[in-house]
Amino acid sequence: MKFKIQLSAIAVAASLLSAPAFAQTIKIGVTGPFTGGSSSMGVSMRDGVRLAAKEINNSGGVLGRQIELIERDDQADNARGITIAQELVNKEKIVADVGFINTGVALAAQRIYQEAKIPVFNNVATGTVVTRQFDKEPANYVFRNAARDEIQAPMIVQEAIEKRGFKKVAILHDSTNYGELGKTDLMKALTAKGVTPVAIEKFNVKDTDMTSQLLKAKEAGAEVILTYAIGPELAQIANGMAKLGWKKPLIGSWTLSMANFIDTAGKNGEGARMPQTFIQEANTQKRKAFIEAYLKEFKPKNNRIDSPVSAAQGYDSVYLLASAIRQAGSTDGERIREALENLNEKVAGIVTVYDKPFSKTDHEAITDNIPVMGEVKNGKVVYAYQEDADKGSDIRLKKKK
Repeated sequence: MKFKIQLSAIAVAASLLSAPAFAQTIKIGVTGPFTGGSSSMGVSMRDGVRLAAKEINNSGGVLGRQIELIERDDQADNARGITIAQELVNKEKIVADVGFINTGVALAAQRIYQEAKIPVFNNVATGTVVTRQFDKEPANYVFRNAARDEIQAPMIVQEAIEKRGFKKVAILHDSTNYGELGKTDLMKALTAKGVTPVAIEKFNVKDTDMTSQLLKAKEAGAEVILTYAIGPELAQIANGMAKLGWKKPLIGSWTLSMANFIDTAGKNGEGARMPQTFIQEANTQKRKAFIEAYLKEFKPKNNRIDSPVSAAQGYDSVYLLASAIRQAGSTDGERIREALENLNEKVAGIVTVYDKPFSKTDHEAITDNIPVMGEVKNGKVVYAYQEDADKGSDIRLKKKK
């Protein structure tokens, strides 16, 4: 009898050891700035990712396994981003990563994933070069579902020059990779319109006094300020103009929609305009369900998502990954990448319906017809143009080449 019990115990142990794949979770890294000046973007993105993972897990997971999110706060610091990437790859053994928010952190850290053959999504980082960093390598593991600066800059310039009729523009940008690369894309877009800025001024992250830069723009006769920076410093521009008694329109990259710009600038930020892939309005059933679920789950202040764009793009990235893993029938990084480059099923996201969003040579899910212009009004972002609001229920799809 004792011998039979021992055999039974051995058999149970063997059965447990022989089926680890069915018990293991699918680990996905979630990296972004969850504290500091970029946290409006990072926390909103993270919460969008959490919501999508919860929904997928409640529906049975992927390949019969639950998604496990491994979250790390990179604090918008390049060196910390590299350390986190190494930890997630070597210790946590993630199968993919989502979330790069800051262009500089992405360019510094995503090589770790590239070398490990682990797909990485840039949910928010918009520097044009981000997905092209490894173009010359046999396979590229960097994907993006945000509107790159090469798309945003021409929209900003079109808004200022063609739609608003301004002739004299000034550019104010921060000194990070994001600000410098964004300025370069703005210059290209302005040159294409035959316009030379009357002033180009930069500042550092955490600067609180923009008087010098604004005075130079004012003395040069600027009629409008084009911006590339993040929320806290953008608020200093708006508030700085108010102190000088010199109110000029602000038109800039999507970051003018960040809560820490809107709240810190207050009335001085009213009217600021920026490209948006998603505006917190329930103009489709899918978006309505997402907004209601997000507000119920995370209870943001005043029922306003701090960064709706970041939340929506984060949410969509998890569904895109889940679709790729199902299609690959595996969590192997190379097979996930191959599936992403040729997704068979349409993925109904919050930003758009993703129909063949990627290919081997195109890792950008968003084309220039998808974003619309948003405007800060009464403490939130709304559609700048009524025709875009009226067409909101008509999901804009990626252009096909």
